[in-house]
Amino acid sequence: MTSSPWPGAAVRETHVGVVVLVGDRAYKVKKPVRTAFCDFSTPERRHAAITRELELNRRLAPDVYLGAAELTGAGCAEPVLVMRRMPDGRRLSALLAGGADVSDELRQVARAVAAFHAGARRSVVVAAEGGRDALRERWRRNLDELEPYRDAPLPGRSLDTVRRLALRFLDGRGPLFARRADRVVDGHGDLIADDVFCLDDGPRILDCLDFDDRLRYVDGLDDAAFLAMDLERLGAGAAAERFLADYAEFAGDPAPATLAHHYVAYRAGVRAKVACLRWAQNDDPRAADDARTHLALAATHLRRGAPRLALVGGLPGTGKSTVAGELADRTGAVLLSSDRLRKERAGLDPTTSAAAEFGAGLYDPAHTADVYADLLHRAAGLLGLGESVVLDASWTAAGPRARAADVARAADVELVALSCAAPAAVAAERIRTRRGSASDATVAVARRMATVADRWPDAVVVRTDAPLAHSVAQAARVWDEAAG
Repeated sequence: MTSSPWPGAAVRETHVGVVVLVGDRAYKVKKPVRTAFCDFSTPERRHAAITRELELNRRLAPDVYLGAAELTGAGCAEPVLVMRRMPDGRRLSALLAGGADVSDELRQVARAVAAFHAGARRSVVVAAEGGRDALRERWRRNLDELEPYRDAPLPGRSLDTVRRLALRFLDGRGPLFARRADRVVDGHGDLIADDVFCLDDGPRILDCLDFDDRLRYVDGLDDAAFLAMDLERLGAGAAAERFLADYAEFAGDPAPATLAHHYVAYRAGVRAKVACLRWAQNDDPRAADDARTHLALAATHLRRGAPRLALVGGLPGTGKSTVAGELADRTGAVLLSSDRLRKERAGLDPTTSAAAEFGAGLYDPAHTADVYADLLHRAAGLLGLGESVVLDASWTAAGPRARAADVARAADVELVALSCAAPAAVAAERIRTRRGSASDATVAVARRMATVADRWPDAVVVRTDAPLAHSVAQAARVWDEAAG
């Protein structure tokens, strides 16, 4: 007699359902309850819920969700969802807990989710529910529902940070969300590691959100971010980043990193609320820790994902272009250079010389004003699309700096002001020895600029006669601290 590969029968229970595991089958019934989220109080309602759950989950795992049946006897007919039993040891969460390398499995999951989204239902109604206004309303509801838990178990300061940064991001990113309307789909809605099974023939993704259709109508990146958030919560931060990168590759999604951070934060906020509800029901300290962990995760991603406008300035030879480039590389920001833009506007190759006396030729006041106006116009467009921007220019005049501050305010982003400085002799030597630069400044021009430069009291001075790594680290610290 051959023994069964499955463990013995088992029962799993939640606050709204019961799953009975027998052999290679799982049988799920709804409890006759009515909550704020669902109403299963009658057999008819439970039957409708089982039918809907079957229909929705077959989109991703048709060979797992086998059908609906009825448990009959004693004059009753209880609707039952019949499922293929999944091996517990192949849960993504179990594999992570066991220290397995799940890189290949997560890449398969990313491919499966992207393919699902490519064929998922879209409509005007779906797009509206996944747009900026609907997302703001979901944030508002979640944050309001977290307020009763301020100070216990949630730290009030973190709650305030999450509210401020979440709404600020939404306020300034109208163009980004408008552009992504066609990426809003009828998705999964509740993608967590416990419900992903990594089998030899590919992943199975179970248990989508079925009690409120509107909560499944989300940007595909938002849907994927739920799993990324859960992976990070489980201590697999690097795996979470790879998963989102793989998803973006398979989905052909050019979303800015700031949007991914925002969606991860939103999903963490949702789970913080769920943990608070558990804590309120039974005063479980583990639920309190879970709530704080998720809220901290939300705050971290909102800080990382807050778009910024950085002005990296200084006199010629102070290393501003080098620092600006390194800062952009380190933060993923878009780099715009006044020297390059000036040549572009004149139809010149960046390294083609347009050298002139101070305030003459391409460097006369009219050309310079146009270059700064163009820089700021381009920056404003990028900020609205969720990109952070680093502007490499001298910024020696107060007028353009004031207009840059106006752009930052209009886009609801922080302004980072960095003034690069080096001893005059060091700067002069750099000017004399540089090759292949877009800058045309001479030592004489640099000296003349120094005599007319306006004070820049709001800027953080970055010394560039120190090792480059130290200068860039200082600039990065200012950048990181800007989100508060």
